[in-house]
Amino acid sequence: MPLFKMYFPLILSCLLLWGCRDNEKEQQLARREQALLRKEQEFALKEADYYALVRMRDSLLAQKSDTVIIRTWPEDLAGMWTSKSVCRESNCSEYVIGDQRSNAWEFVSDSTGLFTRVFNNNKLIRVYSASFDSTGIRLHYKSDSSSARTTEMNVELGRGNGSLIKGMQTIGIDNACTAKFSIELTRLTTR
Repeated sequence: MPLFKMYFPLILSCLLLWGCRDNEKEQQLARREQALLRKEQEFALKEADYYALVRMRDSLLAQKSDTVIIRTWPEDLAGMWTSKSVCRESNCSEYVIGDQRSNAWEFVSDSTGLFTRVFNNNKLIRVYSASFDSTGIRLHYKSDSSSARTTEMNVELGRGNGSLIKGMQTIGIDNACTAKFSIELTRLTTR
């Protein structure tokens, strides 16, 4: 009996430690299970959003008629142009009167509409939505909501001769300042 009394506290403390250890493991498992449940719920929300967008896209496509009319640029406008722009007016600190810029512009179209892409050193820097008629060409660009600053650009181009187009570009930044550039586009010829 004295042996039992001597080892009893040791056996009891081992059982308690073992029980506590199991309790910690259970708590860890419960935390992992809760985290997994949260992730499953987040995924289910994203999946529901995805399917809602797919349904909306399908309903928009179903509303369109079977005949799709794709508007294209006339041959005298479509393709690559080089641009030279000079700042004529500015109350923006980013633009100084007399600043000059050169870029490559490409007039393109697809099933969603007319666009003008602007390149600097072969890198796409901007895409304008576009429209034209017999009086001229109108381009519009607005930065998205994730941008640090709101930038809106409007370009009005005349319908000049086949190799030169002139116009004006107006740039507004955060509805706080405006800069105006004169623009000359020259048809890019491949050699």
